Amino acid sequence: MVSKNIPSSVESKSSHEVDLHVGSRIRLRCRILGISQTKLGDALGLTFQQIQKYENGTNRVSASRFS
Repeated sequence: MVSKNIPSSVESKSSHEVDLHVGSRIRLRCRILGISQTKLGDALGLTFQQIQKYENGTNRVSASRFS
């Protein structure tokens, strides 16, 4: 087994920072376009609660959602 040289605490933190950045960009784009969380959720087949979790960085957004 190959050992990673990155402590798990650093890896988790950097992942979380990326999730927060992606979420903030989703929120910004929706505000620019005037789209509510509900409308975005309907367009993606998600609930507005899931959109909130993406925006807050609680859940990770899959790259396939962007295509």
